Amino acid sequence: QVQLVESGGGLVQAGGSLRLSCAASGLTFSSYAMGWFRQAPGKEREFVAAISWSAGSTTYSDSVKGRFTISRDNAKNTVYLQMNSLKPEDTGVYYCAARWGSSLYAYTGAYEYWGQGTQVTVSS
Repeated sequence: QVQLVESGGGLVQAGGSLRLSCAASGLTFSSYAMGWFRQAPGKEREFVAAISWSAGSTTYSDSVKGRFTISRDNAKNTVYLQMNSLKPEDTGVYYCAARWGSSLYAYTGAYEYWGQGTQVTVSS
């Protein structure tokens, strides 16, 4: 049974930082590309960042490029999202997702497994 468990969310002031973690189990983690998505109230889930199985490739949405960094530790079966210079518009539930293979995708339908999400709230 595949499980993705996010942690690290919380309330932070604008300009602050948070580091999200996603611990994976029940899959061969090093064979999966990993992604982070977020969903604000009343909006569709949107792509944030993705990383290849070897961490050799990453991609980001334009809205977070230069502020967020995705990374992974295959020995710990964990993917991270370091979020700096946070803005109120970064508020939402953040989800990690897994997709078998090395290619990176920025749409929800490409991912096979999802976590339950962690809330991030950025106050102005």
